[in-house]
Amino acid sequence: MEPFTYTQNPSRVIFGSGTLKQLPAELTRQNLSKPLLLSTPEQISHAENVKALLTDFSVAGIFSRATMHTPTEITDEALEYMKSTAADCLISIGGGSTIGLGKAMSIRTGLPHICIPTTYAGSEMTPILGETAAGVKKTRSDPKILPGTVVYDVDLTMTLPVGMSSTSGVNAIAHSVEALYATNANPVTSLLALEGIRALAVSLPQIVASPQSAEARQLALYGAWLCGGCLGSVGMSLHHKLCHTLGGTFNLPHAQTHTIVLPHALAYNFPKLKPDVQKRLGDAFPDSNGDPIVGLNVLLEKLGVERGLKAYGMKEEDIDKAADIAVSNPYANPRTVVRDEIREVIRRAWAGEPAKQDL
Repeated sequence: MEPFTYTQNPSRVIFGSGTLKQLPAELTRQNLSKPLLLSTPEQISHAENVKALLTDFSVAGIFSRATMHTPTEITDEALEYMKSTAADCLISIGGGSTIGLGKAMSIRTGLPHICIPTTYAGSEMTPILGETAAGVKKTRSDPKILPGTVVYDVDLTMTLPVGMSSTSGVNAIAHSVEALYATNANPVTSLLALEGIRALAVSLPQIVASPQSAEARQLALYGAWLCGGCLGSVGMSLHHKLCHTLGGTFNLPHAQTHTIVLPHALAYNFPKLKPDVQKRLGDAFPDSNGDPIVGLNVLLEKLGVERGLKAYGMKEEDIDKAADIAVSNPYANPRTVVRDEIREVIRRAWAGEPAKQDL
């Protein structure tokens, strides 16, 4: 066994069905009394339901303008709103956009942050914040960014549309895939990563077939928790660099971009992975026959998701710009990042071609 360093992030997780009802007790436990609720415009009903649950508390208000890729101007607007409320904590309910806003506000103000995820993206388990300013998305990591408490309520995911369930679930899988070959990978994170991949690879097709299956939804949320914890514990590589570049620069949808890029990024890196990592990845995906790229292609076919970035508005002439940005300040990666090869990776993702190992 190789030497390793493992850091456990100190977050509190409340998991199950109906766990949202435990939120008042959690606020009391932390001696908090005036939460500011955060949501997107589309999920304001969730925020209203949380407010209705907190009848014994003085809810500071609802800010419902959380936006994809956490633009700094929205964060500034939310902070200005918060000044007039005397809030003593933040509660974000939703997916990565809302949780990202809560993180951005918490790190700037020092207020406690409680997350209630409604998707499988996993941001709630990480001390990582990605923000977009002037069309450029940058990430930073700080232990203070990590939300203090995460309330996973399977009931809140039962109405998550099948398409978003699929893409946010594959987004979570991406965290675990890259955790397995991170420069600071360790045995604990690798075990969590493999379990997370298996849980999502099994449950997501079940959700497509039966969206109201509580068993499948619980397994998916469990997998998302594990995958998010992996992202919060180890570094990121080429896949996340590409997705941050594409999402922040061209305003592409976050989960869908991760879903499209993942098999191509893995195919690029796969020849340089350690043999045991190659084998464990292959074993984690059903129908892979030992090849995780095949397994991912099969999974995406089962889910019926969009495979090409061009469907979300990316133009062919954007490929060169994306390649230039992607190779500038590259993340640590098991394979050397070569501009022309990365351009081809992006082109294939743009065109919606099946991933293959031939670069």
